[in-house]
Amino acid sequence: MFDFDQYLGFLAFLTILTIGFWLMIFLLTFVIPYWIGGAILEILKEKREAKKAKRNQ
Repeated sequence: MFDFDQYLGFLAFLTILTIGFWLMIFLLTFVIPYWIGGAILEILKEKREAKKAKRNQ
């Protein structure tokens, strides 16, 4: 059915596809929510500090 070269190409394709799939799952479930959460916390911290600085003037 397959020559050996075609078999190796097919295995390389499946490997790259699988790595890409798990990388997307990892990014969507851990990295992106962590990034967004950290950005929101930073914005809130800056707003709190601005209010505190305005109140102290």
